[in-house]
Amino acid sequence: MALLIECPKCRKRNSADAASCKCGFNTKKAAHKNYWIEYYLQGKRKRERIGPSKAAAEQRLREVLKRRTEERYIDKNKNARVTFDELAGWYLSLPQIKAKRSYGRDELSIRTLGAFFSGTVVKELTVNKIEAYRQVRLQEKSCRKQTTRPATINLEIACLRHMLNLAEQEGKIDEVPFKRIKALKENNIRNRILSAEEYERLLAACPPHTSRIVKMGYYTGMRQGEILNLKWDQVDIKGGMVRLRPEDTKTNDARTIPLHPEVIAMLNAMPRTIHGFVFTCDGKPVKEVKRSFKTACKRAGIENFTFHDLRHTCINNWRLQGHDFFRIMAASGHKTMNVFKRYNTVTDEELKRLVSGKMDTYVDTNEKGVNQKIG
Repeated sequence: MALLIECPKCRKRNSADAASCKCGFNTKKAAHKNYWIEYYLQGKRKRERIGPSKAAAEQRLREVLKRRTEERYIDKNKNARVTFDELAGWYLSLPQIKAKRSYGRDELSIRTLGAFFSGTVVKELTVNKIEAYRQVRLQEKSCRKQTTRPATINLEIACLRHMLNLAEQEGKIDEVPFKRIKALKENNIRNRILSAEEYERLLAACPPHTSRIVKMGYYTGMRQGEILNLKWDQVDIKGGMVRLRPEDTKTNDARTIPLHPEVIAMLNAMPRTIHGFVFTCDGKPVKEVKRSFKTACKRAGIENFTFHDLRHTCINNWRLQGHDFFRIMAASGHKTMNVFKRYNTVTDEELKRLVSGKMDTYVDTNEKGVNQKIG
């Protein structure tokens, strides 16, 4: 460990005990000079520029010596001291993070990120390190035995960025080590629409509690979580509406959805429960239908279809029935036309009508919601 003087003439650093610099300049008598300290940490030489105060340089040198003796951190930069693991534990314990609906998704993202970044200090979370992580994830297989989708990786990086932004705001780190990183291009638009015939097969293959939930999704376009969490006080059978509060929706906006006669008849036949949930199985609220829905699709011979595709189907059917987009968006909860367009699939048959010489309209004339072509 040593105290150094920066030569005002040639900018070289010399020992404070030296009478003059190697260039011949008398550093002892120089009026404007800067002091540095030099020390070794874990076998690596470190230098710090202190400034024109010799007393400050000596004080910092003593501080470094004391901390090294006590095996404490010397580097002032928090990014060089705080690890990913420390931030991950802190982030997942925050009340505002625990209150998020996507807390489970955040936990999974942090766990996945931790498998790659565990033990890494924040200053090493550079763009190159993030890119290396993305390339590794793109080659990994997901639970569906497919390569991990770019949308999943983008969610994980967004979670990491949010964690680092909060850490910077709270003073846990000095700054976020990467400012901008371009998201991976996502190609997650689905065009799978259930036909009326497929819907009947699917309904017949479902167990009773699942078939009711499928019917609700097919006719209302509600998200699976909105259906499973639906309570009777949100259902206005007399008015033919479901009224969702802001806290019930993904977008935190209240929404009113009209009920088809088929759904009203189904709801009237369903028993009320003490806990208030609409959809039950053996008197208990249904928590998930993933397995029963997947099994039903397999029995019905329906491939490449997810529960969320029922929402696509409903919105597309509303469009084919001739309803204007504003009413459909009010019921579906879509705020922008770009998102709304993702839920509408224009088939080749529809495109052919552009040159057929006549305009077809669609109305919902039967009780099962099957589109009937007239015109």
